[in-house]
Amino acid sequence: MRFVFIAKNAGMLPIERLCRIMDVSPRGYRAFHRQRADMVVLAHIREQFRLSLGSYGRPRVTEELKELGLHVGHRRVGRLMRDNGIAVHRDRKFKATTHSNHGFNIAPNLLNRDFSAARPNRKWAGDISYVWTQEGWLYLAVILTCTPGA
Repeated sequence: MRFVFIAKNAGMLPIERLCRIMDVSPRGYRAFHRQRADMVVLAHIREQFRLSLGSYGRPRVTEELKELGLHVGHRRVGRLMRDNGIAVHRDRKFKATTHSNHGFNIAPNLLNRDFSAARPNRKWAGDISYVWTQEGWLYLAVILTCTPGA
């Protein structure tokens, strides 16, 4: 109640004098004032986070608040988001590209990392991988031929 009285009458007397009259510290009043301002900013943060469907993090939320006319820094927005458990949770879908638990025969490792060959085209090694592109999944196949003296 004391802080509310000081806030209402701040235009009549200096804050320090009002704090002395009400027997509170100026630092305590500033903390109260900052806490009330943080509650307003937090309400805007929650609204912007909700409107973004939970996809906006600290930088984007800060920019949205600035566009609304709130002059806030990214550290303040980050602190309020962190203290109130507002965080982006990205769900990356795991794509299994290898199926190792199968009943097929496994080819033996005949090269055993010995890639030197007496003649060309005597030893070959290959592998296949999947690469995500804008067109979808593409296959990348590589075949290495071992040459003499390699």
